[in-house]
Amino acid sequence: MQRIRLRYTKRGRLRFTSHRDFQRAFERALRRAEVPMAYSAGFTPHPKVSYANAAPTGTGSEAEYLEIQLTEAREPDTLRALLDESLPAGLDITEAVEARTSGLADRLQASVWELRLDGVEPAEAEKAVAAFLAAETVEVERRTKNGLRTFDTRAAVARLEASAPAGDRPGGGACAILRLVVRHVTPAVRPDDVLSGLRATADLAPPVPAAVTRLAQGLLDEETGTVTDPLAPDREAVPAAMAVGLTAATGVPPTRGGAPEGSA
Repeated sequence: MQRIRLRYTKRGRLRFTSHRDFQRAFERALRRAEVPMAYSAGFTPHPKVSYANAAPTGTGSEAEYLEIQLTEAREPDTLRALLDESLPAGLDITEAVEARTSGLADRLQASVWELRLDGVEPAEAEKAVAAFLAAETVEVERRTKNGLRTFDTRAAVARLEASAPAGDRPGGGACAILRLVVRHVTPAVRPDDVLSGLRATADLAPPVPAAVTRLAQGLLDEETGTVTDPLAPDREAVPAAMAVGLTAATGVPPTRGGAPEGSA
């Protein structure tokens, strides 16, 4: 049994696909690419796919993750290319690694989000950010499947910055960019909840809906507010696994360069 972890995107109009829509499209891609999937037992077997922390419908993302289980070993890069070709443009498989460590979901501790606020001056956004960060708590309300919930958005935000967009904008007009790092807490705090918090603390109200994109998710460094790549431990485990296999095959431990000692 081989496990493969995939990173994929939601871009352009495909940001409006729901998680259920993506599941259906991905399972069709598995069949088209003839991936040797492992299936669950029972009366209605389904492919063993684990989805992790999907982005809300309507938001773009450069960093969505899932894991699949195969009955036959496949080369990850080849598998990535086959699946990418079988998905519509915008749902793109950007990386595939063999799972050599446990706990992918546990490594998804926080997300980096970018919010594009058209019609908002950068200076106005900076003042709102300062007011939000200065507050001890920023409570907002959102209706969930369990009814109306009130929760603190300030506690979930590890980092929040405002800036002007890079480069010249066609057509001009005011525009501010928010970059925020949000901890994955329960109940989940979404980018639109942070916007509600900015409205509550500084009366920041963009005239048009924000364009929201998840740039990354992974382990959170609390000191710097940065988020690290959750697939890095699997990539780093590959040389160690190769070294173990080489030792077993030759009976000679590898040197630092990876070749057996005494080899030419």
